[in-house]
Amino acid sequence: MRLLGIDPGLRRTGFGLIETQGRHQVRYVGSGVIRPNVSLDEPARLGELYAGMQELLDHYQPEAAVIERVFVNVNPRSTLSLGQARGVAIAALAARKLPIAELTPLKIKQSIVGTGRASKEQVAAMVCRLLQLSSTPNADASDALACALAFWHAQQP
Repeated sequence: MRLLGIDPGLRRTGFGLIETQGRHQVRYVGSGVIRPNVSLDEPARLGELYAGMQELLDHYQPEAAVIERVFVNVNPRSTLSLGQARGVAIAALAARKLPIAELTPLKIKQSIVGTGRASKEQVAAMVCRLLQLSSTPNADASDALACALAFWHAQQP
């Protein structure tokens, strides 16, 4: 199965794709970041995010997706913007009728590193190890790959 992980954000939305075969085989397919133009107003950036998601889905053809759940920020405006970006990503996935799962950052970190208090660097290091990558993807792409890996791990009996 080709699984797409999404780490949503209005400035940067990370994505990571893995391909799984059975219970023990996983392969890195690709990763990156959708970066809407920050000089645009919020509605225009959301439109660019949607277009970027459509391009990503056309290119990689995932069979399912998992997206990180919004956590409550100290800044309500940031939380609202994050929620809107997450909603746009979900809408793009739903328009393709893809199964969509959601995981909290805590659950992702616990699954990948073994503790919910893991740093971004620890998560990135484990993603590299699990996928046998020669270089570390940027933080947003690494988080998206961790999201996909955590979901795959959760499906194992």
